[in-house]
Amino acid sequence: MARRVTIMLDDDLVTKIRQKQAKLIQKENKSVSFSKVLNSLLEDSLKR
Repeated sequence: MARRVTIMLDDDLVTKIRQKQAKLIQKENKSVSFSKVLNSLLEDSLKR
């Protein structure tokens, strides 16, 4: 279940996340939400 959480991100982090989002959109040729990209990045980071 998803939960809404409000956080503050630095502009440079938002830019990097948006760049990853754009690459995924091009690769998958479909819409990919900012939240999906951020969740994926967090999950990968926490597995390490």
